[in-house]
Amino acid sequence: MAQDYIDSRAAIEGLRTFREKMKDRSSQASFRNSRVRRWTAYLWRESIFESWRPIAPAFTRPHPAKWDDEQITMAWLGHATVLINFFGVKIITDPALFSRVGVRLTGLTLGPKRLTAPALTVRELPSLDIVLLSHAHFDHFDLRTLRRFDHSIRVITATGTSDLLQGTGLRDVTELRWGESKAIRTSAGDVKITAFRVQHWGARMQHDNHRGYNGYLLERNGRRIIFGGDTAMTDAFGELRSRGPIDVAVMSIGCYNPWIRTHCTPEQAVEMATAAGAEFILPIHHQTFRLSLEPFREPIERFEAALNQAPERIALREIGETFVLQM
Repeated sequence: MAQDYIDSRAAIEGLRTFREKMKDRSSQASFRNSRVRRWTAYLWRESIFESWRPIAPAFTRPHPAKWDDEQITMAWLGHATVLINFFGVKIITDPALFSRVGVRLTGLTLGPKRLTAPALTVRELPSLDIVLLSHAHFDHFDLRTLRRFDHSIRVITATGTSDLLQGTGLRDVTELRWGESKAIRTSAGDVKITAFRVQHWGARMQHDNHRGYNGYLLERNGRRIIFGGDTAMTDAFGELRSRGPIDVAVMSIGCYNPWIRTHCTPEQAVEMATAAGAEFILPIHHQTFRLSLEPFREPIERFEAALNQAPERIALREIGETFVLQM
């Protein structure tokens, strides 16, 4: 009888503990849902209003016409858009160069407005060889910008996203799965591009979850560049170390609050780039659109603090700055 009493009491205590845990989880889920609802409402208001808010100019302007085709030169144009001269091969990542990103309806874009202008307009870009598209989200896969490009440009994109390019005029489109590579021949020479696994998601609308999402490894003349796209913390970057020394890792450092499950913190970006063996880190995805709750300057300040023992690894800090890899 005594043992039955003890077992019964333990069962009751276990049930009470379980209920408390479930109540706590329910409370946390309710908080997260409430926060997401508030953020969604904010994005909707920003889509409709903010029309008259001025957009700050970029910190500085790059001058790609003066870049040396015998070097690796990179400029951050804003958000996830980086212009790369990879020994004469001209590459642009996730180009979004207009004042808003989002759904385009009757000549208007419903979506977030830029806080900072792009460092270059579409017309100011050099002749491009390759467009890299990491995934189909509106702030990375901007059809309005893509329609302005020469139709002969080669496009590398994630699986299940090429259909979105119909109507842009871009004809040479290759989808890559994780682990797949494509060697692209240009007038300046060849570049090898390999897609790799990241921790994100690819749906452009609510239910098109078949769409992929990539990071990319670029290789040319024995040099390597990582474009990480959007990612939460993952061990996939460490797996790239076996490919050889990484010269520069382009890493997203913003949009982690409250989206930590799909976007890394600045400290995690440094950790992943270091795991890959990257000598330099070029931080992107901050100071351009208000897509999350962290303050405007917090990502870059945390990024600098994370590298306070090795500040020489920071390729650049502000929109419009140019980085030249010293050979």
